[in-house]
Amino acid sequence: MPLALLYPGLGATPTGDEPSAGLSGEPGGELRRDLIAALRTAGATEIDRVEPGDDLRGRIREAAGRAHDAGEPLLICADNLVTHHSLLWMLATDPAGRSTVLVAPDPAGELREDRGRAVPAGSGAGTVRYLGAMCLAPTDLMLLEKVVDRLPAYRKGVPAESDSDSAADRVGATDRDGAVDRHSAADRDSATDCDGATDCDGAADRDGLADREAAAGQDGDAAVGAGGAGDDGAGLVTGLLEAGLVPVAVRVRELHAEQVRSDGELAAARGRIRGIDEDRARLRLAVKEQDDFFTTYAVSTWSPLVTRAAARLRLSPTAVTGLSVLFAGAAALAFWQASRAAMILGGVLLYLGFVLDCVDGQLARYTRRFDAFGGWLDTMADRAKEYAVYAGLAAGADRLGLPYAWPLAITAIALQTVRHMTDTWYGALHDEAAARPRPQTAGGVGARLSAASQAAQSSRGSLIYWAKRIVVFPIGERWALIAVAAALTDGRVTLTAIVGFGVLAFLYTLSLRSLRALSMRVAVLNTVDTGRHRDDGWLARRVLGRARMDFPLVVTAVLAAYAMAGLVAGEPLRTGLLAGGIPAALAAGMTARARHDRPLDWLVPAALRAAEYLLVVLAGVVGGVPWPVVFLLVFVLALRHYDLTARMEKGAPGTRAGAAVLGWEGRTVLLAGVTLAGFATGGFAVLAVLVGGAFAVTAIRDWRASRTR
Repeated sequence: MPLALLYPGLGATPTGDEPSAGLSGEPGGELRRDLIAALRTAGATEIDRVEPGDDLRGRIREAAGRAHDAGEPLLICADNLVTHHSLLWMLATDPAGRSTVLVAPDPAGELREDRGRAVPAGSGAGTVRYLGAMCLAPTDLMLLEKVVDRLPAYRKGVPAESDSDSAADRVGATDRDGAVDRHSAADRDSATDCDGATDCDGAADRDGLADREAAAGQDGDAAVGAGGAGDDGAGLVTGLLEAGLVPVAVRVRELHAEQVRSDGELAAARGRIRGIDEDRARLRLAVKEQDDFFTTYAVSTWSPLVTRAAARLRLSPTAVTGLSVLFAGAAALAFWQASRAAMILGGVLLYLGFVLDCVDGQLARYTRRFDAFGGWLDTMADRAKEYAVYAGLAAGADRLGLPYAWPLAITAIALQTVRHMTDTWYGALHDEAAARPRPQTAGGVGARLSAASQAAQSSRGSLIYWAKRIVVFPIGERWALIAVAAALTDGRVTLTAIVGFGVLAFLYTLSLRSLRALSMRVAVLNTVDTGRHRDDGWLARRVLGRARMDFPLVVTAVLAAYAMAGLVAGEPLRTGLLAGGIPAALAAGMTARARHDRPLDWLVPAALRAAEYLLVVLAGVVGGVPWPVVFLLVFVLALRHYDLTARMEKGAPGTRAGAAVLGWEGRTVLLAGVTLAGFATGGFAVLAVLVGGAFAVTAIRDWRASRTR
């Protein structure tokens, strides 16, 4: 639960005998009481009020220190903000526990929204403005303490000589309306958990924070400035952004929020708020604002009705996820049966399962029932459902005597997993570039691509906007293609279409993102536990990594190309290439301790996944392993690799989830060895059980742990 701080906004109620320049006493007091109620609704356990004339800098530092010690977020809000309670609730309940800021569209704003994040706007490039409220995640509070040092200390409207003499006054000044309950702070100290709202190995790790603090020390004076009390909130946000904070931009959309400076503005704002059906607006807000084409027009037009029904039935988002899994499983069974009626039924069931897959997220946003494990479960269920459908299509085609269906299904799994690895790490790279921007070459390819992408995103609903959304072949378009192709053709044709469109989308995104990454000139993989996300085992971490071989991307890409060459080669060359894959994999393991600090090193996890899957398939071909067994091993490996990235994306607890099952290099060497020794099928089966069992045990343990938090 967050702690909250109310600071005086422009037009705040004056104290003492100062003349009223904005809100008069009674309306201003009523507004503050309403904000306190809204903060309570948002889950605030302590609400600290800063009166006009108090030392704002010291009070922010004090509140940040308490929140940091308790491991809780800090919700900072201007006391002249008129808003729907739901907006502060949304601000304080980000699904992944990230920092958030409340913004409204404004072409002249001081901020710019980029991929759902708020970043500083260049000259004339603003798209949104700050609305006076933000929520800082526990991992970003140290950054706040550094930046707030550059705010002026105010006492009765005059910058103080020193804030040290105000400490005693501040103790008694906290929440003069009795809104604070400090007795719960000690109880929450024991709840501080590094693995809670954020991934300790993710982009917000302590080393990254140290770098951001250094950046704040260099840029803070210019960023924050020394404006009056009404400018402190915007100045603080600007300073945090310049120092490296990349918060989620929470837009008002169908609700309303504004900062008021007079009784007339307050009355008008309340009138606008009363004119909005808040529950209906919240239901619409539960639908993603920028979704895929198919999802937008074939699902989101009616899924809110299902979401409201699920809420009235008191279903949890996890329960809806379970129903979606059942529908997708039934579709896979229908595809396996392979008759025309069954294929049509499978397409319908798959569509309905996808609707429920959208509803679980909408229900979570509508009810604000988030937890890190639920977000992780939703991601993992999506992949498991999709890959189970691939298995059903392949089994059905095989049942009809159609060759190459299983290899196509394995290709589809490997391709989608590698694609999603690049999606995840490019997103992390983009956030890192926003936190630590570096000058781009004017007129360079990367700069032009960035400008074109932003222009396309801003022209929502246009032909180029939807073309850009469709060409990346997102999940909605994939599932729509599967449903339609399966109903009209067979499993093999459907899988061929999935692979073909997937390859085109991968080449498109990989080429453009690589060019943009080169222009960003930042690295991201070296800011996290590199070995964990490479999926290195003991051999690579402790032994092979001592060689500190450089150029990890080049080495892993060569290994993947080597495995591909083995697949296209004939016998007996193929067996020889599999044997050569053992020293090749060991050589790639020697890059485990390289810094991974080049602009394209974010591709290393995806390259390692491609290399491992190709070597697995090569071993299966050489060893004559049945295709369903090869599929099973690739399936559980893909789940393991999704587990690593989903925990980072959703802020799910890491616990021992990163403990490698032999590591990619150990699994590859072991599989090649048993295949060459003549025990390929048994080796594949045992390894599938080990990897799948370790994944299941970790998931069950973390689910039980999430229930006790």
